[in-house]
Amino acid sequence: MQTKGRSRHFIYTDWILIETQFDPEQLHSKETVFTIGNGYLGTRGSFEEGYPHALPATFIHGVYDDVPVVYTELVNCPDWLPLIVIVNGDRFRLDRGEILRYERQLDLRQGLLLRALRWRSPSGNTIDISFERFASLADPHVLALRCHLTPIDFEGLIEVQASINGYPENQGFNHWEELDQGKTNQGIWLQRRTRNSRIELGMAAKLTILGTEASLQVNTAPGYPTLSTTFLAKAQQTVTVEKLVTVFTSREIEAPVPAAREKLAQLPDYATLLKANEQAWNEVWQQSDILIEGDSTATFAVRYNLFQLLIAAPRDDDRVSIPAKTLSGFGYRGHIFWDTEIFMQPLFLFTQPAIARNLLSYRWHTLPGARRKAGHYSYKGAMFAWESADTGDEVTPRWAIGSDFYGEDVRIWCRDREIHINADIPYAVWNYWQATGDDDWMQKCGAEIILDAALFWGSRVEFNSERSRYEIQGVIGADEYHELVHNNAFTNRMAQWHLEKAIAVYNWLADKFPERAIELEQKLKLTPEERSHWQDIVTKILFFYDPSTGLIEQCEGFFQLEDINLADYEPRDRSMQPILGIDKTNKSQVLKQPDVLMLLYLMRESADFPYNEKALQTNWDYYAPRTDITYGSSLGPAVQAILASDLGKSTEAYEQFMRALMVDLEDNRGNTNDGIHGASAGGIWQAVIFGFGGIQLTENGPVANPHLPPGWTRLKFKLHWRGKWHDFDLHWELSMEHGALGMGHGAWGIGHEEKGTRRQGNNADNADNQFSMPNTSLRDATRTTSLSTSAQSPMPNIQGFIFDLDGVLTDTAELHYLAWQKLADEEGIPFNREANEALRGVSRRASLMVILGNRAYSEAQIEEMMERKNRYYVELIQNMTSHDLLPGAIALLDELRQAGIKIGIGSASKNAQTVIERLGIADKVDAIADGYSVQEPKPAPDLFLYAAKQLGIEPAQSVVVEDAAAGVEAALAAGMWAIGLGPVERVGAAHIVLPSLEGIKWADLREQLSNISKRKH
Repeated sequence: MQTKGRSRHFIYTDWILIETQFDPEQLHSKETVFTIGNGYLGTRGSFEEGYPHALPATFIHGVYDDVPVVYTELVNCPDWLPLIVIVNGDRFRLDRGEILRYERQLDLRQGLLLRALRWRSPSGNTIDISFERFASLADPHVLALRCHLTPIDFEGLIEVQASINGYPENQGFNHWEELDQGKTNQGIWLQRRTRNSRIELGMAAKLTILGTEASLQVNTAPGYPTLSTTFLAKAQQTVTVEKLVTVFTSREIEAPVPAAREKLAQLPDYATLLKANEQAWNEVWQQSDILIEGDSTATFAVRYNLFQLLIAAPRDDDRVSIPAKTLSGFGYRGHIFWDTEIFMQPLFLFTQPAIARNLLSYRWHTLPGARRKAGHYSYKGAMFAWESADTGDEVTPRWAIGSDFYGEDVRIWCRDREIHINADIPYAVWNYWQATGDDDWMQKCGAEIILDAALFWGSRVEFNSERSRYEIQGVIGADEYHELVHNNAFTNRMAQWHLEKAIAVYNWLADKFPERAIELEQKLKLTPEERSHWQDIVTKILFFYDPSTGLIEQCEGFFQLEDINLADYEPRDRSMQPILGIDKTNKSQVLKQPDVLMLLYLMRESADFPYNEKALQTNWDYYAPRTDITYGSSLGPAVQAILASDLGKSTEAYEQFMRALMVDLEDNRGNTNDGIHGASAGGIWQAVIFGFGGIQLTENGPVANPHLPPGWTRLKFKLHWRGKWHDFDLHWELSMEHGALGMGHGAWGIGHEEKGTRRQGNNADNADNQFSMPNTSLRDATRTTSLSTSAQSPMPNIQGFIFDLDGVLTDTAELHYLAWQKLADEEGIPFNREANEALRGVSRRASLMVILGNRAYSEAQIEEMMERKNRYYVELIQNMTSHDLLPGAIALLDELRQAGIKIGIGSASKNAQTVIERLGIADKVDAIADGYSVQEPKPAPDLFLYAAKQLGIEPAQSVVVEDAAAGVEAALAAGMWAIGLGPVERVGAAHIVLPSLEGIKWADLREQLSNISKRKH
């Protein structure tokens, strides 16, 4: 199924994001959204041919440089994309000529970006142009781009210029010095070096022309080496241009240019590279994919958020980490925050622990920078930078320049005061150790992080003799609206937690690795007196908590601040701080993001103080209404979604989840142009797994207590815990009692087998601590319910109509046929219109099985063919309009709505949402049940029962309108009234058979149904 993104011209399929229209106003945000990468680098979704004011960028992990005096930033590297096409003298670009057709796709399954369009040049020549590109996950130093050119109505000269742009800028600043460039038998190469950090880069490229005779010329204009060709193009004949690029830096190899040239010379062709990339992605998705059924938007968008983290995750380098904006934009200048450890790392910890280890090793490598910061402020140990780059030194700008030219610059206090990161990083280290049991890394790296950072707390706290308590004054907590507070609950409790764990880690180290313990004692000057001081802080640190209610005061004096009712400021399109001003915000009880609630979330997994159900409920009731969750921080919604789910607030949980889920796809904060919201993407994974999946970690492994949102019929994922994979397949169980459809419990399974196996729990006494709720399917549940028992009244109480789409409201059969025919032709399988009749009302998979017959295909091939057919179908339905509604459909829908009858759609198609929108009837439909909603297709009754539940009516109050025998059978099995459209031999089992909806009135149908009911009684 596809759903359309809000005003973004997006269609979402299971795996593919489709942009249907080019909007120059969204140029920069779309460049972010269509970012590709491979864990070594990320390339924004800029156009190969260029566009005015575009922000093309390729960021390579660890390539930082200074803007003198001002800041350190991740460097925009030489641009490997430029591919200029000149058609009979007219340069192709989207701001010139005329765009006749346009579509861009991001295929998450294989990290492939595609763009296809038909363009008419200013001279009137029409040409089809398509691009595709990928950053190889199989080989991080390989980039590939392919372009197809097909003249439509002309013959003439086409020139292609493929270049490396050696003059990239970071929004006005060029970090690169020219060193050298040249040509070889394979193509061209470029050598550059950053101005201050002295990182050298080598990039090489070659070009292949297929489909015509063409020779290559080389132009080595300074800083812009180019390969070009000119050929005579013929109408309806396709020429393919393939550009392969290699890139290395001196961070990973001593001589980057020779390495790039040598790899380029050894590369196979584009198709071979693409296949290797696809296989690498298949392995990643096997570990990290999340399958959601029943919510088409979430199905795609969750995968999209995972994809953006997967392409930013360093696989082969433990000296780098993931910036807050990943490798997708200039926002925050590529700096690394607590976002990585607290929000992003859990995804990798439980699906790709080697990457999680790399992220934490970065913090170990940057301990010298953290020590320098601590020394600068006259503290002991390691004081981690609020914003970190390559060395770990503080790189948070001291001042922010406002948009008002005459206004005051704004001091950024986070660099000095937001110190909770010093416990957040140890928190992630501890959790990595608990989840992996990686004692070797812990004694080599993790213990040093925890102990050195603990030394900082010992010197940062102050003892208040009047209170006989330790305090931490002058800080910023997780809530950054309050810039100078004392005894922030989040900071104090995290520091206390950290010191508790530091003591435990030291004791473990002294017992298991005594030589390493002695080594760290000497290196860190860690004395018995210091450890005793830690224990004293743990016992006596100040924490404002009311044990009778569980209410926690966010910081000292918070309850005395002015209370603000956020509802009084609605509607708004910006955060509360610019509305109130910095000073008033500081003096008000309004939060940028969860603070106390964030603390409860981090303590939730181990149920450490102060987390308990009472405290969660009390603090939720107090702090959630005071949190600027819409325009404050993007870090908040996912956390609140998890906690709301814990509290049984399913509607609010889902609302906050969707706010986080669509932050970039819908650009709902207006700043996607700066880069992907990495923390929000990581929070999405946690919201699905820990919130809706209800995963809890026990000594025996992870277990689930699911809280699936309404509409989600299935949630499937796997987790890695202490060396083993655990598969979870969670689903809502539906049951029928007394003719009413009710939501049952989510069944869950836990596997304790080695990688590659799966076990489903069956009962609470299972030796492996597995458990499953009663597993009654919809089909089983309704076998005891028939129309004669559910339609008791002579005058049926009809509350809703459920319409199939194809053949009932519109005729997409021809489009389905054309899509299947194209697929069958490509696969060399005989297929015709007569064979297509057998597919009426049948699901996509079942239809494909009919077409394939006894031919042997792998599951991966079957999935690919289903996706391909769907792509062809999606292309065809883009041209649908309200004129494609069948006669009588709109009149009956309007009449039913006027009569107060609810209207649902019950279609096996996964494209139902898109078809409804294209037909212009979305405002007439109250609920949609589609191919994502249930597992069992028609003739099982599941789909219609699901639709009735969504409408809030009982099966006996429902009328199904169908044109397929399987659909009629499903309606009857559900205990519903059935109206069949078409010949009696096909739909004769229905209560009423009609040739079509043309001229049909609700009053007439009601009378007929009443007569049938009277005859039965």
